[in-house]
Amino acid sequence: MWHSSEGEFTAEGKQCSRPGCCSWDASVIEAILLVGGQGTRLRPLTATTPKPMLPVAGQPITVHQIRRARAAGVGRVVLGTSYRADVFTRALGDGADLGIDVAYAHETTPLGTGGAIRNAAEELNCGPNDPVVVFNGDIINGLDIAALVDGHVSSGSAVTLHLTTVEDPRRYGLVPTDETGRVLTFLEKPETEAEIVTNQINAGCYVFRRSVIDRIALGRPVSVERETFPGLLRDGDLVRGVVDDSYWLDLGTPWDYVQGSVDLVTGRAPGAQIPSGAQIRGGQSLVLDGANVSPEATLSGGTTIDRGCVVAADAIVDGCVVMTNVHIGQGARLFRSAVGAGAKIEAGAVITEAVVGDGARIGRDAVIGAGARIGVGAVVPDGITVTANRG
Repeated sequence: MWHSSEGEFTAEGKQCSRPGCCSWDASVIEAILLVGGQGTRLRPLTATTPKPMLPVAGQPITVHQIRRARAAGVGRVVLGTSYRADVFTRALGDGADLGIDVAYAHETTPLGTGGAIRNAAEELNCGPNDPVVVFNGDIINGLDIAALVDGHVSSGSAVTLHLTTVEDPRRYGLVPTDETGRVLTFLEKPETEAEIVTNQINAGCYVFRRSVIDRIALGRPVSVERETFPGLLRDGDLVRGVVDDSYWLDLGTPWDYVQGSVDLVTGRAPGAQIPSGAQIRGGQSLVLDGANVSPEATLSGGTTIDRGCVVAADAIVDGCVVMTNVHIGQGARLFRSAVGAGAKIEAGAVITEAVVGDGARIGRDAVIGAGARIGVGAVVPDGITVTANRG
């Protein structure tokens, strides 16, 4: 569409009658990336690093998201920060290294999803009719972001939501739509089979008309799911849901976090960009520049070995995220686990579906069982077995 002194027109030359659907400058799309959560379910990994800055496939989650947004035409992104905001500003700066303009909006107290969006909007430059893309900072997906924006603009929607379908929707709020994609209501997590009226869920990416964000209360906690979106429906605004069943994963638990990194390395999740100097080993694992991996070690299953790591002979590392400066001793075996920066895994240790915090030491021949979380700087003595319920 384009503009003239007589109004807004479609490509076919017909005057556009949907108010606000076209009057925007497509040259610079702005986005908000919500990265303020403390990531408590991912502790101890998030004790020192905000969840969105944890590495997946060798780069922070936030960097993957920004690069995907840039590829979709986003030219400026505002990060809604709270917990450890300094980590983001030090790592990303003004975004020049990523080819995008990065700004920051800090929350001093938790504001909820809606309040965080409204707070970040204070740093936007766009006009009231412009589309604003909003991302949750802990999700990897294969969504066609540009198509979502285009559909939002052409439909004249107040908000467009990315929806995905899940086999078991009991863990999620439900979003039923009609045959045109209009959202009918927003439902809390179902407790009975009768309450499961759809398997469509909110996938954590939205396109707002800027003026709709400005209607959210500023400076207080607001939930978009419980307050903003239902309020728009009551007011008769068009809220659309677009179902896209491409790759989608919420990285909310350590196990999903590891899986997300594995999926990027193996290509199951789209959009991974290999860090400079890194090597793909055996087609299934990623070794970053500066890591020292013995030729007699076995890496597999989408493992990432970060910078400064040492992996000794006869070690097996399968489906793991191993962060910077970790030492893995001879014959140690690691399976589907995350190991924090500076940890030391002594010879013969076995770690299965567990989390090891930064700077921890796992003793020689120790066994760390599924679900165990070893804290920052903790020491597990030689030969000890640690078990836990996976959660």
